[in-house]
Amino acid sequence: MAELDQKVAIVTGGARGIGRGCALALAEHGHAVALVDVLVPEMAKTKLEIEGLGVPCLTFEADVSDHARAKTVVAELLAAWGRIDVLINNAGRSMPIGIDEITEDQWDSAIDVNLKSCFNYIQAVVPTMRARGFGRIVSMSSLNAHSGGVTAAVSRFAYAAAKAGIVGMTRALAKELGPDIAVNCVCPGLIKTEITKNAVIREREPQLIEGIALKRCGTPQDVAGLVAYLATTEPNFITGQDITIDGFQWNR
Repeated sequence: MAELDQKVAIVTGGARGIGRGCALALAEHGHAVALVDVLVPEMAKTKLEIEGLGVPCLTFEADVSDHARAKTVVAELLAAWGRIDVLINNAGRSMPIGIDEITEDQWDSAIDVNLKSCFNYIQAVVPTMRARGFGRIVSMSSLNAHSGGVTAAVSRFAYAAAKAGIVGMTRALAKELGPDIAVNCVCPGLIKTEITKNAVIREREPQLIEGIALKRCGTPQDVAGLVAYLATTEPNFITGQDITIDGFQWNR
């Protein structure tokens, strides 16, 4: 297939939640979108929403912690569309287990899905971005990278460690990949998604938002707006940054 005239974005964990919000926001900016997820039925629904905005969408069933699979996904996408301009590393997994109970396998899982996955897809897309002289990479860290986690069930130490690793990787890669490829990460606070509204928020929402200046939980659309700005705004002079989006949550 000939190269698309429009820009192309990959969104990992794009089937639902923040990833879905980011995918739709990029589609609204005219980007063709490739979704990577293990949630096949949900991914199919998001694909229809994206196509309803008048842009093409491809889906790839993949475990983001699989390094070899990341390379094949990128190769298949390049074969189909000929270019990759934006990578959104959104896929992640909670690990609400403390140091006394966590197993080695659970630790490895937290690091593999939350941190190694970013390495997998960044390494896979960098050659084509370098060849084109353009790239935007945005990875999803967390407020817990800075706070260590307080209120959220997902924010025990392994999750916080993986998300902090994304911050360090972002800063280092911004230096390594500039000037043509901008690399940033986003640190969401309390965001109401399909997972957190049941696992974290539930009946605690009134108590939790008391510690937030804007007195509400964030939404996937809140995060997606920031991600789309980092991925699409030109001219760009933002790289190597970790940007907190939490409504100013002072009880971190």
